Amino acid sequence: MAIASKQNKKLTNQELSIQISLNGLSFCILKSNTNIISYLKHFAFTQKQTPYQVLHDLKKIFDTIPELQVGFNTIHVIYINELSTLVPKSLFNEDAIADYLKFNSKILQTDYIAHDEIAINNSVNVYVPYININNYLYEKFGTFAYKHYSTILIEEILLAEKDAQDQKMYVHVSKNHFEIVVTNKGKLILYNTFTYITKEDFIYYILFTAEQLQLNPETLTLVLLGDIVKEDALYNIVFKYIRHVQFGTPNTNYITEEEETIHYNYILKHSF
Repeated sequence: MAIASKQNKKLTNQELSIQISLNGLSFCILKSNTNIISYLKHFAFTQKQTPYQVLHDLKKIFDTIPELQVGFNTIHVIYINELSTLVPKSLFNEDAIADYLKFNSKILQTDYIAHDEIAINNSVNVYVPYININNYLYEKFGTFAYKHYSTILIEEILLAEKDAQDQKMYVHVSKNHFEIVVTNKGKLILYNTFTYITKEDFIYYILFTAEQLQLNPETLTLVLLGDIVKEDALYNIVFKYIRHVQFGTPNTNYITEEEETIHYNYILKHSF
């Protein structure tokens, strides 16, 4: 987790989490004194934006949504993009931070590179946040913390699996991409992110990953998180090829004011 610091904090009982991607923005407000999520809203873009276009939309949302025009005790920012990689902490050298991303991501010389420590498995997540958005939020709110979304996903899954004695594949689903996390007896075996258009793309990457790790679809437990529900096209095709499919549950006890499927908004809920 990285922190942008400025002495401009307003003490309230509300925390704000902002999830930022080039495909949309999400906002979640937690009343920390009651553990109630009082506001949760997604704003999807019709097409993939640039970081500059995202900033324009972010400013517009803050200017027009009354719930976002109050003071917040804490601000959490989550960056969603494919520009990240995991490095064992024992091998991490901050002076060479850009080199880790060059192997599997296309980065620009002007990109700012940050990192999160994942203490539960002694690793470091190296990633690119959108520095123009960071600068805006710093001027607007002062101190705030930001992480890459995969940091939260990996941390929470490993926490849920810390006492497990079996092997599982977690699939976290979003509109245009999904993540696979494979664990074995609480240890991280694999993390990867995939883009998809059709349900056939979706199941191909799942079965290909299982094949590469020599996981048997007949005995593997697959846990679904995020934007997927029973009987939709993605669920049906997974259930066709994987025998043991279940939905995950969050490691939180937050109460939502509106009824919501429990495995939805998994990363947002765990960002506080």
